[in-house]
Amino acid sequence: MKRGSVQIDRERCKGCCLCVRACPFKVLDIDTQMNSTGSFPAAFKQADKCTACASCYQVCPDAAITVYELEGDGK
Repeated sequence: MKRGSVQIDRERCKGCCLCVRACPFKVLDIDTQMNSTGSFPAAFKQADKCTACASCYQVCPDAAITVYELEGDGK
């Protein structure tokens, strides 16, 4: 199975949660730490479940998400 990693630009993310809802594997959640704008950005929480499907990237209105496909088995 493909493995992935998600990088979220905490300062660009406004905490709209579209990516959290779009992820079919529930690897994203809202962070408990605010960013400098007072928003609670999305956070990559379940790294072992990510398949690099890029659903989160596709719905992000702020271009705050980058998805990487990991080589091999992701370990």
